[in-house]
Amino acid sequence: MKIRAIIHPAEEGGYWAEVPALPGCITEGDTMEEVVANLKDAIAGWLNVANR
Repeated sequence: MKIRAIIHPAEEGGYWAEVPALPGCITEGDTMEEVVANLKDAIAGWLNVANR
């Protein structure tokens, strides 16, 4: 399954990301690697809750 995410630079440094297809699924990280890893966790958590 492919899910599109949008990663933005944060004003205070680092990054924040959102998944438009999953309302409320957002995360942040200090580095690009961290925000991508956090996105994977956030998406998995969102899908887990949605499928209950």
